[in-house]
Amino acid sequence: IIHMEHLPHSVTVQAVVPLADGKAYIGGEFTTVRGAVRNHLARLAADGSVDSAFDPGTGTNNHVECLAVQADGKLIVGGTFTSYDGTARNRIARIHPDGSLDTTFAPGAGPNGVVTCVAVQGDGRILIGGWFNTYGGVPRSYLARLLADGSLDPGFEPGSGASSGVLAIA
Repeated sequence: IIHMEHLPHSVTVQAVVPLADGKAYIGGEFTTVRGAVRNHLARLAADGSVDSAFDPGTGTNNHVECLAVQADGKLIVGGTFTSYDGTARNRIARIHPDGSLDTTFAPGAGPNGVVTCVAVQGDGRILIGGWFNTYGGVPRSYLARLLADGSLDPGFEPGSGASSGVLAIA
């Protein structure tokens, strides 16, 4: 259980994903957690301390809005950012359990607006929602499905999509 006193106080935590081992990923607007520099993304140990085994480097250059853990332990991160640890990643990235960027997840131009929610399907495909109307230049109104490599799933055609931003997805 993560208690509120273990979370950053000065700014918003947008997403929390608890792990089976008692640890938890957090994402949001913060730049430090309990004195440790963690730009918008951190993993906490079961006691609430910053887990130093997860090192995101410089992290994201803007807010993290949503998180999801894949079956293989990799973390999908969505938000308003345009880079992760100095590498271009438009609003969506996949992170190894040690905090390093998974470069095999290559979303290209990605979504043209904020990703507010993410869910990983049992087959490894990734659903994203938010305030975007294209993914890699292909029209997708607020909702898209990605293949495991981060590319747009051409087999998922949501038609005209949602009429407004998608804030939750399951």
